[in-house]
Amino acid sequence: MIAEPRLINQPSVQNENEIVDINSPGSVNRASGGGRNENRHKTVSGKRKAREGVENAKRKHPRTSNGGLGRAENGRPKKRDTESVTLFEVVTMGRAAIQAVVDDWIEAYVMDRDTALLDLISFFIQCSGCKGLVTAEMFQSKDIDVMSKMVEDLDEGSGLQYKRFMAFPWILTVTWPMDVDSGEYPLIITTQYWKRFRSQFCEFVSVLVARCQNCIIFDGYLMSTLISLLTELSDSRLRAFRHTCTLAAVNLLSALVSLSVNVDNSQKLLEVERRKYPGRHASPRLERIQRKVLELQERRLELENMMDAIFKGVFLKRYRDVVAEIRAICMEELTVWMRLYSSVFLNDSYLKYVGWMLHDKQPDVRLKCVVGLQGLYLEENLSLKMDLFTIRFKERMLSMVLDKDHEVAVQAMKLLMSVSKYCDEVFSQDDFKHMFQFVYSSNRPLAAAAGEILYTRLLGEPDVPGRKGATEAERHKDLMRARVRALMHFSEESELHEHVVYLVDSLWECGGVLLRDWASLTSLLLQPSSSSSSSSPSAQEQVVNTAELRFVLEILLASVRQAAEGPPQAGRAAGKKVVGSKDKRTQQDVCVGFTSHLLVLLPQLLCKYSEDVEMMTSLLKIPQHFQMDTCSEEHTEALQALLVQMEAAVNGHTDQALLEAAARSYLALGSDESAWHGQVTPAMDQLIQQWTSHLGMLLEEVLKEGTFTEDEEKAKEILSTLKKLTAFHNGQDMSKWGLYDQVSKLLIAETTHGRLSAEVVVEALRCVCLSIFWRLHSFGEVAASREAVICQRTQLRAYCEKCHRCLTHMEQQVREQAFVSLCDVLVAHNYQLQVWEPTAGTPLLLYAPDPKLLKALVTFILDHVFTGAETDGHSTRVSGLDAECGGTRLEDLHRRRNLLAAYCKLIVTSVLEMSMAAEIFKQYMKYYYDFGDIIKETLNRTRQMDKIESARTLVLCLQQLYLRLKQEQEGGGVGRRSDVQTYSSIKELARRFSLTFGWDQIKSRESLAMIHRDGIDFVFQGFVQQAEKHAPPNITYLTILSEFSSKLLKPDKKTVYSYLQRYAGEHTVNNREECWKPLIYYRASLQATAEGDDVVSFISSDSNRPSLSSHSRCPSVRQPGSEGELKTSTPLPCIETKGSRLIPKPLSSPIERKEAEQRPVISEEPVDSFSQASEEPTVSRYNNEEVDVDIGVE
Repeated sequence: MIAEPRLINQPSVQNENEIVDINSPGSVNRASGGGRNENRHKTVSGKRKAREGVENAKRKHPRTSNGGLGRAENGRPKKRDTESVTLFEVVTMGRAAIQAVVDDWIEAYVMDRDTALLDLISFFIQCSGCKGLVTAEMFQSKDIDVMSKMVEDLDEGSGLQYKRFMAFPWILTVTWPMDVDSGEYPLIITTQYWKRFRSQFCEFVSVLVARCQNCIIFDGYLMSTLISLLTELSDSRLRAFRHTCTLAAVNLLSALVSLSVNVDNSQKLLEVERRKYPGRHASPRLERIQRKVLELQERRLELENMMDAIFKGVFLKRYRDVVAEIRAICMEELTVWMRLYSSVFLNDSYLKYVGWMLHDKQPDVRLKCVVGLQGLYLEENLSLKMDLFTIRFKERMLSMVLDKDHEVAVQAMKLLMSVSKYCDEVFSQDDFKHMFQFVYSSNRPLAAAAGEILYTRLLGEPDVPGRKGATEAERHKDLMRARVRALMHFSEESELHEHVVYLVDSLWECGGVLLRDWASLTSLLLQPSSSSSSSSPSAQEQVVNTAELRFVLEILLASVRQAAEGPPQAGRAAGKKVVGSKDKRTQQDVCVGFTSHLLVLLPQLLCKYSEDVEMMTSLLKIPQHFQMDTCSEEHTEALQALLVQMEAAVNGHTDQALLEAAARSYLALGSDESAWHGQVTPAMDQLIQQWTSHLGMLLEEVLKEGTFTEDEEKAKEILSTLKKLTAFHNGQDMSKWGLYDQVSKLLIAETTHGRLSAEVVVEALRCVCLSIFWRLHSFGEVAASREAVICQRTQLRAYCEKCHRCLTHMEQQVREQAFVSLCDVLVAHNYQLQVWEPTAGTPLLLYAPDPKLLKALVTFILDHVFTGAETDGHSTRVSGLDAECGGTRLEDLHRRRNLLAAYCKLIVTSVLEMSMAAEIFKQYMKYYYDFGDIIKETLNRTRQMDKIESARTLVLCLQQLYLRLKQEQEGGGVGRRSDVQTYSSIKELARRFSLTFGWDQIKSRESLAMIHRDGIDFVFQGFVQQAEKHAPPNITYLTILSEFSSKLLKPDKKTVYSYLQRYAGEHTVNNREECWKPLIYYRASLQATAEGDDVVSFISSDSNRPSLSSHSRCPSVRQPGSEGELKTSTPLPCIETKGSRLIPKPLSSPIERKEAEQRPVISEEPVDSFSQASEEPTVSRYNNEEVDVDIGVE
């Protein structure tokens, strides 16, 4: 509450009526009351003294109290005392009480305007969350020095902050404690209750102006006080005051704009009434309208003066506020003013602020500007007034589709679409091409917005050659053909993406007329393609060529998939959207529609394109998306025709992609849930039986006494049959046809005598591997005898032995297929061991791989994956033979990554011992850019399995590399092996290993302690402390080990230091010979006393020539200032003094460490640019050197 006004020249009497605590029941005490006022210990009479006028008015009108406040009380969870409420409390109750309390306040204002106005001032201060005191003094014009006292400062003596300002006719002083508990205030509290308060607060301001428009708003007293109050508080250093009062001021201006708009509407109404009765005497209604218009016109100037005062006093200062939310409020309301009162605000003088703030660094501000501009450009009469603005800020609007914030980018694309709707000449063809490219964006909402522009500009009304006498169906077909050609032309020109599925996904919402027109798409596919013999140019335009037919089929396939599955493509992010029952029914109806249509026409298409493998592959994928709920007689006949054509397709082709597509379609049509299961499954079984019998006959002819008889024709038939069986075996269990026994004969003949072609061996390995997969999958589902388990184990062992022999095959594709199949079988067997239940009644199928086999796997990886010398780590050099076998470098790299991933799966599934990962970890730095992500993921998985064992693997890796380098140097370096790395590379590898432990040192303290303990044991193994003896032979390993010291906790450093002292005693430390420098370096890293700038590597990063023996040149460490500085055996305390010379330089900054661990990739999110024109103001701290300070809120 605020005290009654008093004269400024009267003595200050601090009594109950002059200074009021805002933290009283009328304040915002949210810290203890959970957003509600619970302080009810004061007497009701004490509260009534401060606002007698308002309370008396409320008691005189019980209807208002029951209808307004009573409704508000019903919306609150707690029962409240309705006798003592303030405006702030009423607003927090809910919207139902706002209009009633405004009417009560107006009546109180009429009775006693000073008291009511002070109550309104208290309301705005309470909404700011202030918990202090407010003192009101009457302004005397005789006081000349009063303006110099308008300050906002800190009273150091009392420890209070205060703001003294003028709200005519008073001088208000707000005082609040400096040590507030919280910096929150109602507008920034994120709970649902206070989120509603924001809208209720804005509505209160609007209702206040609307209810006062015909009475007290033009009395020259209310608005002057209110505007001066909001202007002063919005210029405060306190964020709460600035935020709350800026929001109130701009909403006040919006309400005044609405009043000004009513003047224009009344003028239009008057003109309409005059046109109704021209030349007649004015009617009473017309006279009333004329009087109202005259009255409003007289007040227009006054309204514009009020709006101008708010705009200059609040907006011009706060649109550049340091708080982004305040800037966003200003921009949002500015665009509202432009749309509602375009005659005043829609000009370049105001539009420039929106254009400048398009460069704001906060996405929320940019978003408000873009969304506001959309509303302006969508109205044609408004967009015509923005030509200069459009030209000036066109480049900025085009660049905002690359904004790093996805929502801003999407709204910017929609803004460009709005601009292009009525400002067609603004954008050039290059500008539209720039927009069209975003249909391939990974952000689906952005791609959909770009797709809408693409459809509107290119596909909405394409150029269609007119034909005389053409029917409606022919014109529609011509339109479809023109659209397809335009879309294909765009797809060919946009060299960004070659997959039509992403294009269809972008056009799905806006281009449904084209994409879901199944009849038109199939009619284009069924019509004859163009040929060179066509003579008529018009006929050439009407006929679709082969390239267009392929594109139409791709669109048809992508549209069918989109309609059936719905979710976006892989790699394309989309917002979370819950599919409702209505959308599901719509999707189901669409699926039923294209199923009924394509089921009849698909056999004709398969028959027409039976010789085109690519077209057949796409056509055979369509049945996978059919809706197979109904089985009518018409569907049965069409299904039979489809099965006949599918059988002809798989019998006439051997392409792997075609066979896989056909197999998937057979399985989809014949699934248990399908109504066509009874027709499709027998047809598929008949095909498999036919192929199996044919394969048995061929094998009897070519395999005589276990030797393969060379016959080129029969070998081709065997290969063709194997491909078909393998494609279908991948989706279903074919054990009942005895496929394992038949195909195994080929592998036995190959491993025994050879002579089989590489293609046949590869298909045989795949087929037998799939057979074992299905047997492992069905193992345990039913009880099996011990003999059956032994037979299956024998088959598994025999297949692994065959694959082992094939690892040394002459053909590379055979070796790689044997390796992949072997890894997959071992992983599948290991999974069965994990899910095996002893109570199931089935014996355990246990198979232990031969150690020779495991060693062969490691050798294979080293020979086939880590090939070629890597000097820079940025590229992989592929030999000529590898390039010929693998094709391009990317294909070869993809193949090698698959091989490495297959081997790493053996490690993370515990098929191989974790120590066998050491050979992989050695290549982490050398092949970082090719395989770094796979190796790092393997390292993380092994650490999750067993932290200690994973750390031992890292130690083993580093020690093996170190010993190889040392052995190479001791041998003179003659004939250096490619697997020997330099000392600097080993040290860098250790640093990278240490980075993988992350920042949580507690989780990895045991692993790190073990690394240091094993490293110390490795260095001092067999070393006896003697003064005459030289240093240990492996002492330089301590420099490598020091890379892990920074990850140790301080207590662990002391423990490791004590363990080190067992080997390196007092006399060893005192030895200042060059060979002991690694030990000094390592001790310093444990004590945190070495300087990184003074530790220089003693091995060149480009050579491994320097010796690592005890007599080699070791790292140089700056000598201590005194002899006793490093002589003590007591660990030095870890003092982290920034300027001290005793602190070692960190290994790298957190950003450098993160960059070192991450593989560089091309970012999919372009970074937004905030370059501004020279005349545009920068978004910086607001004027008058204000400081952003938070105040407490309850």
